[in-house]
Amino acid sequence: MRKSVPKSSLSKAFDAKLFLAQNGEGRSIIHFRKGQVVFSQGDAADAIFYIHGGKIKLRVLSREGKEGVVGVLTAGDFFGEGCLGGQTVRIANAIAMTDCSIMRLEKVDVMRLIRTQRAFSEVVLDHLLSRNIRMEEDLIDHLFNSSEKRLARVLLLLANFGKDGQPEPVLPNITQATLAEIVGTTRSRISLFMNKFRDLGYIEYNGTLTIHSSLLKVLLND
Repeated sequence: MRKSVPKSSLSKAFDAKLFLAQNGEGRSIIHFRKGQVVFSQGDAADAIFYIHGGKIKLRVLSREGKEGVVGVLTAGDFFGEGCLGGQTVRIANAIAMTDCSIMRLEKVDVMRLIRTQRAFSEVVLDHLLSRNIRMEEDLIDHLFNSSEKRLARVLLLLANFGKDGQPEPVLPNITQATLAEIVGTTRSRISLFMNKFRDLGYIEYNGTLTIHSSLLKVLLND
Protein backbone atom coordinates (compact mmCIF):
# COMPACT_ATOMS: atom_id res chain seq x y z
CA MET A 1 0.00 0.00 0.00
CA ARG A 2 1.24 3.46 -0.93
CA LYS A 3 2.13 5.51 2.11
CA SER A 4 0.61 8.97 2.45
CA VAL A 5 3.03 11.85 2.50
CA PRO A 6 2.90 13.92 5.68
CA LYS A 7 1.54 17.42 5.11
CA SER A 8 4.61 18.89 6.73
CA SER A 9 6.78 17.44 3.97
CA LEU A 10 4.69 18.82 1.12
CA SER A 11 6.13 21.86 -0.61
CA LYS A 12 4.04 24.95 -0.07
CA ALA A 13 2.30 26.26 -3.20
CA PHE A 14 3.86 29.43 -4.55
CA ASP A 15 1.60 32.46 -4.00
CA ALA A 16 2.54 35.16 -6.51
CA LYS A 17 0.36 37.83 -4.87
CA LEU A 18 1.85 37.18 -1.45
CA PHE A 19 5.35 37.13 -2.94
CA LEU A 20 4.82 40.56 -4.53
CA ALA A 21 3.37 41.96 -1.31
CA GLN A 22 6.33 41.25 0.99
CA ASN A 23 10.00 42.10 1.26
CA GLY A 24 12.34 39.17 0.83
CA GLU A 25 15.48 37.87 -0.84
CA GLY A 26 16.13 39.80 -4.04
CA ARG A 27 13.16 42.11 -3.58
CA SER A 28 12.29 45.15 -1.49
CA ILE A 29 9.49 47.69 -1.26
CA ILE A 30 10.62 51.28 -1.77
CA HIS A 31 8.61 54.46 -1.27
CA PHE A 32 8.97 57.38 -3.66
CA ARG A 33 7.66 60.90 -3.26
CA LYS A 34 5.87 62.69 -6.08
CA GLY A 35 8.43 63.87 -8.64
CA GLN A 36 11.16 61.45 -7.56
CA VAL A 37 13.04 59.50 -10.23
CA VAL A 38 12.86 55.71 -9.97
CA PHE A 39 15.44 55.25 -12.72
CA SER A 40 16.92 57.40 -15.47
CA GLN A 41 17.53 56.87 -19.15
CA GLY A 42 20.96 55.26 -19.51
CA ASP A 43 20.99 53.62 -16.06
CA ALA A 44 21.92 49.95 -15.84
CA ALA A 45 18.88 47.73 -16.39
CA ASP A 46 19.31 45.17 -13.61
CA ALA A 47 15.85 44.98 -12.00
CA ILE A 48 12.15 45.19 -12.69
CA PHE A 49 9.59 47.06 -10.63
CA TYR A 50 6.05 46.36 -9.45
CA ILE A 51 3.70 49.17 -8.42
CA HIS A 52 1.83 48.64 -5.15
CA GLY A 53 0.30 52.09 -5.11
CA GLY A 54 0.56 55.36 -7.00
CA LYS A 55 1.25 56.28 -10.61
CA ILE A 56 4.46 56.27 -12.65
CA LYS A 57 5.15 57.99 -15.95
CA LEU A 58 7.73 56.82 -18.46
CA ARG A 59 9.39 59.72 -20.25
CA VAL A 60 11.97 59.60 -23.05
CA LEU A 61 14.46 62.24 -24.10
CA SER A 62 15.82 62.32 -27.66
CA ARG A 63 19.35 63.34 -28.62
CA GLU A 64 17.86 66.59 -29.94
CA GLY A 65 16.45 67.35 -26.50
CA LYS A 66 12.81 66.55 -27.29
CA GLU A 67 10.81 64.95 -24.49
CA GLY A 68 7.73 62.76 -24.58
CA VAL A 69 5.67 60.67 -22.18
CA VAL A 70 5.35 57.14 -23.57
CA GLY A 71 3.39 55.55 -20.76
CA VAL A 72 1.53 56.07 -17.51
CA LEU A 73 1.39 53.08 -15.15
CA THR A 74 -0.70 52.40 -12.07
CA ALA A 75 -1.02 49.91 -9.20
CA GLY A 76 -0.64 46.33 -10.36
CA ASP A 77 1.67 47.18 -13.26
CA PHE A 78 5.27 46.09 -13.77
CA PHE A 79 7.82 48.35 -15.45
CA GLY A 80 11.47 48.14 -16.36
CA GLU A 81 10.87 44.62 -17.70
CA GLY A 82 13.02 45.29 -20.79
CA CYS A 83 15.99 43.90 -18.86
CA LEU A 84 14.38 40.45 -19.08
CA GLY A 85 14.69 40.60 -22.86
CA GLY A 86 18.34 41.60 -22.96
CA GLN A 87 18.07 45.35 -22.44
CA THR A 88 21.25 46.42 -20.64
CA VAL A 89 20.45 50.11 -20.05
CA ARG A 90 17.22 51.99 -19.45
CA ILE A 91 15.71 53.62 -22.53
CA ALA A 92 13.33 55.85 -20.57
CA ASN A 93 13.04 57.79 -17.34
CA ALA A 94 10.59 56.47 -14.74
CA ILE A 95 9.19 59.26 -12.58
CA ALA A 96 6.65 59.17 -9.75
CA MET A 97 3.54 61.16 -10.68
CA THR A 98 2.23 60.69 -7.13
CA ASP A 99 3.60 59.30 -3.90
CA CYS A 100 4.31 55.67 -4.76
CA SER A 101 4.98 52.33 -3.12
CA ILE A 102 7.04 50.16 -5.46
CA MET A 103 8.70 46.77 -5.19
CA ARG A 104 12.14 46.40 -6.78
CA LEU A 105 12.95 42.86 -7.95
CA GLU A 106 16.45 41.86 -8.96
CA LYS A 107 16.67 40.62 -12.54
CA VAL A 108 18.53 37.41 -11.67
CA ASP A 109 15.88 36.41 -9.12
CA VAL A 110 13.03 37.20 -11.51
CA MET A 111 14.62 35.10 -14.26
CA ARG A 112 14.97 32.19 -11.83
CA LEU A 113 11.34 32.46 -10.73
CA ILE A 114 10.10 32.59 -14.32
CA ARG A 115 11.88 29.28 -14.93
CA THR A 116 10.82 27.56 -11.71
CA GLN A 117 7.48 29.02 -10.60
CA ARG A 118 4.62 28.75 -13.05
CA ALA A 119 2.32 30.98 -10.98
CA PHE A 120 4.85 33.81 -11.11
CA SER A 121 5.63 33.35 -14.81
CA GLU A 122 1.89 33.55 -15.56
CA VAL A 123 1.64 36.87 -13.70
CA VAL A 124 4.55 38.30 -15.71
CA LEU A 125 3.22 36.91 -19.00
CA ASP A 126 -0.23 38.37 -18.33
CA HIS A 127 1.38 41.76 -17.72
CA LEU A 128 3.47 41.61 -20.89
CA LEU A 129 0.47 40.67 -23.02
CA SER A 130 -1.64 43.42 -21.47
CA ARG A 131 1.11 45.99 -22.05
CA ASN A 132 1.46 44.87 -25.68
CA ILE A 133 -2.28 45.27 -26.21
CA ARG A 134 -2.18 48.68 -24.54
CA MET A 135 0.71 49.80 -26.77
CA GLU A 136 -1.19 48.73 -29.89
CA GLU A 137 -4.27 50.63 -28.68
CA ASP A 138 -2.13 53.71 -27.98
CA LEU A 139 -0.65 53.58 -31.48
CA ILE A 140 -4.08 53.25 -33.09
CA ASP A 141 -5.33 56.06 -30.87
CA HIS A 142 -2.55 58.39 -32.05
CA LEU A 143 -2.95 57.44 -35.71
CA PHE A 144 -6.71 57.70 -36.06
CA ASN A 145 -8.27 59.65 -33.19
CA SER A 146 -8.48 63.39 -32.61
CA SER A 147 -6.60 65.11 -29.78
CA GLU A 148 -9.91 65.49 -27.96
CA LYS A 149 -10.60 61.75 -27.99
CA ARG A 150 -7.01 60.96 -27.04
CA LEU A 151 -7.31 63.25 -24.01
CA ALA A 152 -10.60 61.62 -22.96
CA ARG A 153 -9.00 58.17 -23.21
CA VAL A 154 -5.95 59.23 -21.19
CA LEU A 155 -8.12 60.68 -18.42
CA LEU A 156 -10.22 57.53 -18.25
CA LEU A 157 -7.12 55.34 -18.15
CA LEU A 158 -5.60 57.47 -15.40
CA ALA A 159 -8.80 56.94 -13.42
CA ASN A 160 -8.52 53.17 -14.01
CA PHE A 161 -11.79 52.92 -15.95
CA GLY A 162 -11.74 49.65 -17.85
CA LYS A 163 -9.24 47.98 -15.49
CA ASP A 164 -10.01 45.31 -12.93
CA GLY A 165 -11.13 46.65 -9.60
CA GLN A 166 -12.87 49.88 -8.72
CA PRO A 167 -12.28 53.02 -10.78
CA GLU A 168 -10.58 55.98 -9.17
CA PRO A 169 -12.60 58.95 -10.40
CA VAL A 170 -10.62 61.44 -8.30
CA LEU A 171 -7.06 62.00 -9.50
CA PRO A 172 -4.22 63.93 -7.90
CA ASN A 173 -3.41 67.24 -9.49
CA ILE A 174 -1.93 66.58 -12.92
CA THR A 175 -0.68 69.50 -14.96
CA GLN A 176 -1.98 70.35 -18.41
CA ALA A 177 1.61 70.32 -19.61
CA THR A 178 1.93 66.67 -18.58
CA LEU A 179 -1.38 65.82 -20.27
CA ALA A 180 -0.14 67.57 -23.42
CA GLU A 181 3.00 65.39 -23.39
CA ILE A 182 0.95 62.22 -23.02
CA VAL A 183 -1.66 63.13 -25.63
CA GLY A 184 0.85 64.57 -28.09
CA THR A 185 -0.61 68.05 -28.52
CA THR A 186 -0.18 71.57 -27.16
CA ARG A 187 -1.04 72.81 -23.70
CA SER A 188 -3.48 75.34 -25.16
CA ARG A 189 -5.42 72.55 -26.87
CA ILE A 190 -5.54 70.59 -23.62
CA SER A 191 -6.89 73.67 -21.82
CA LEU A 192 -9.59 74.07 -24.49
CA PHE A 193 -10.72 70.44 -24.21
CA MET A 194 -10.58 70.39 -20.41
CA ASN A 195 -12.81 73.46 -20.23
CA LYS A 196 -15.20 71.82 -22.71
CA PHE A 197 -15.33 68.58 -20.68
CA ARG A 198 -15.99 70.56 -17.51
CA ASP A 199 -18.78 72.60 -19.11
CA LEU A 200 -20.41 69.35 -20.28
CA GLY A 201 -20.19 67.90 -16.77
CA TYR A 202 -17.79 65.11 -17.74
CA ILE A 203 -15.08 66.24 -15.31
CA GLU A 204 -14.54 68.56 -12.38
CA TYR A 205 -11.27 70.10 -11.38
CA ASN A 206 -10.37 72.40 -8.53
CA GLY A 207 -7.08 71.29 -7.00
CA THR A 208 -8.00 67.68 -7.71
CA LEU A 209 -9.41 66.22 -10.91
CA THR A 210 -12.66 64.23 -10.80
CA ILE A 211 -13.49 62.01 -13.78
CA HIS A 212 -17.08 60.95 -14.39
CA SER A 213 -18.01 57.88 -16.41
CA SER A 214 -19.98 60.18 -18.74
CA LEU A 215 -16.61 61.11 -20.28
CA LEU A 216 -16.94 57.81 -22.17
CA LYS A 217 -19.38 59.61 -24.46
CA VAL A 218 -16.47 61.44 -26.06
CA LEU A 219 -14.95 58.12 -27.17
CA LEU A 220 -18.28 56.84 -28.49
CA ASN A 221 -19.04 59.89 -30.59
CA ASP A 222 -18.03 59.73 -34.26
